[in-house]
Amino acid sequence: MPTQPPRLYYIHDPMCSWCWGFRKTWLAIKQQLPESIQLTTLVGGLAPDSTQPMPDSMQQYLQSAWKKIQQTIPGTEFNFDFWTRNTPRRSTYPACRAVVAAKKLAQKEQEITFGIQQAYYLQAQNPSDLDTLIAVASEIGLDQQAFTDLMNSSEIHDLFADELQQCRDLGINSFPSLALQIKGRLHGIAIDYNSADAALSQINSLVNHNAA
Repeated sequence: MPTQPPRLYYIHDPMCSWCWGFRKTWLAIKQQLPESIQLTTLVGGLAPDSTQPMPDSMQQYLQSAWKKIQQTIPGTEFNFDFWTRNTPRRSTYPACRAVVAAKKLAQKEQEITFGIQQAYYLQAQNPSDLDTLIAVASEIGLDQQAFTDLMNSSEIHDLFADELQQCRDLGINSFPSLALQIKGRLHGIAIDYNSADAALSQINSLVNHNAA
């Protein structure tokens, strides 16, 4: 029975600010991945659906996190007008479902993730709102009606629940996370937000060790 090829899991949330900071390094990792490694991208869901305004203490915490990210990952941009232009909610599940919907409709999970990040972090729009997600979907070329219908369906909740369960089965609940599965074993990959080489070195070392 042939062995399964190595598989790299990338677990993220489109409204995770550290994932936004990690974007350029992640793209570099993807570009340099050995062809023998299969890639699975999953949304892990930071915060469930909520209609409640975000408490002031949480708003202050997240703004501090944005500033820390700018210090830790030079060049990361944030539009702090978000906090005065919107009524923030601690709710990232809608944005996660949008990523799953774009994947199902047209394999455009990467495009919509970037679109959501730009809307949130650069344009001070609120991806907790369906209208924002529909606008982003339209901008990346998805059929607006088909996307809206899927977002309002029970099917998208089931598909998203499946991704959440995969994340739980992998034992991953922080974002962004990388994990390499080889011969049935899962290996966590430490992230250096400013260096693709750090993750690639770990990945290549594990692949070579298990091929020996």
